[in-house]
Amino acid sequence: MPLNPRFPPLFFLGFPLASESTTVLFMNLFHPTLVLVFLLVAAVPSRPASEVVVANRYLEAKGTSHAHLYLYKEDGTFLRQLTRDDTGQDHDPIFDPDGETIVFSRDTEKGTEFWSIEPKGGALHRLPSAPAWYQGTRTSPYFSAQDPDAAAADTKPAKKGDGAAPAAADGTAQTADPRFAASDHSVELVLHETKDEDDQIDGPGHGKHYRVRDLKTGKEFELGNLKSFLGLYDLLHINRDGDHTFLIEPPLRTAFFGLHLTSTDGDTSFALDLSTFPPRKLVRLSPNWAAPIPLPGQAAFLTLTYVRYVPIAGTSKTANCSYLEHWDATFQKVRYAHEGAAICYGASMYRAGKKPSTINIRKSGE
Repeated sequence: MPLNPRFPPLFFLGFPLASESTTVLFMNLFHPTLVLVFLLVAAVPSRPASEVVVANRYLEAKGTSHAHLYLYKEDGTFLRQLTRDDTGQDHDPIFDPDGETIVFSRDTEKGTEFWSIEPKGGALHRLPSAPAWYQGTRTSPYFSAQDPDAAAADTKPAKKGDGAAPAAADGTAQTADPRFAASDHSVELVLHETKDEDDQIDGPGHGKHYRVRDLKTGKEFELGNLKSFLGLYDLLHINRDGDHTFLIEPPLRTAFFGLHLTSTDGDTSFALDLSTFPPRKLVRLSPNWAAPIPLPGQAAFLTLTYVRYVPIAGTSKTANCSYLEHWDATFQKVRYAHEGAAICYGASMYRAGKKPSTINIRKSGE
């Protein structure tokens, strides 16, 4: 870990002085010039280990609203607004791999421009073209209900499992309950359905018979018994890997589910807290949909959160909005946005010392 410049390493403080020469050296440490140097170093703020840049478009009552770049600490502390130009829409900010530069796109009436700026706000300049690394950077893996192999965008994934098909009383085979085991071999999800009316449709009430099975004890718990249960349908998986269905980053252990609400409210998503058995809570990530984005090596995750019918200040109008949010292992969240109706036009997190060093969300989703 680098030394904190706010606390210079004065190793002599608090130790007995062994000789006159040592005393002179100790006193010289407090020469006015050195003291001034120490004070100047201490006054330089250290850069956070992780930073988040988001392109947010705050919707205004009159005129055209514009998307600009905003920088935050990972804990949600707002640092600074990076861009203010109103000639276009800024989007898809991405940290370069060393975190020293942010490249972003700006859509104007004349076409798309590419720009670069430092996280501290300096060196803003237009680029002749997009860097190859920027063009090649995709949205980081996220949890989805979409089948990675589906040809159509609205295809639902076929639920699959590795459980053996039990025999019925007449000896014929029955369809096995889909089963999904966590990578740490702690629990297994059993997506059991019955002939109940609620289990016949994707909607509230579905999934009350889904079970969590403790693989060490064999005990099972029905998720319909959770106080916060509304309904569960799709078990979400990483969009590029249909077999990756859990997020295990101790102490964070969770699985994500999707559920259709109504034609008006669309879909919603949940995080099932698997840090204990039986599970204690089912956390609704948004009134509408939220796409979870893992942070490898961290007991946390991001969500691109969609909220419908957000009031636009100063009008009677509402808008469908989107925000980038951060969730910790206790499912406490922070939002990388000011209050009000806004649309996220892309974001990037720089994580010093972690792999990958950047987590990215493009406006297009790809």
